[in-house]
Amino acid sequence: MSIDYTALGKRIAKRRKELGLKQYEVCELVDVNYKYLSNIETGRSAPSLELIMSLCRVLKTTPDYFLLGTVTSEISDNDIALKITPMTDEHKKLIRGMVELISEIENG
Repeated sequence: MSIDYTALGKRIAKRRKELGLKQYEVCELVDVNYKYLSNIETGRSAPSLELIMSLCRVLKTTPDYFLLGTVTSEISDNDIALKITPMTDEHKKLIRGMVELISEIENG
């Protein structure tokens, strides 16, 4: 199976735009040159696996989305943590309470 780097680049650009991020902002977050990210988004350059993983973290998605265009329906602990991390302490307390309640229900 070969990787379609043009499609991969388009998915990276699409996700970046969905999050309202500029190329230079993503470059700073993943520590790459602006021209390099531009070349990746247009399919002229192939990103390393390490860069793909960094982009997944920064753009809050999974490698399967960038590489294959699919989104898994599974929920991982990391997915949940990524969503909770930027929340306020008040919201985190509320979530902790809900988790404790669900845990009590499931554990009898």
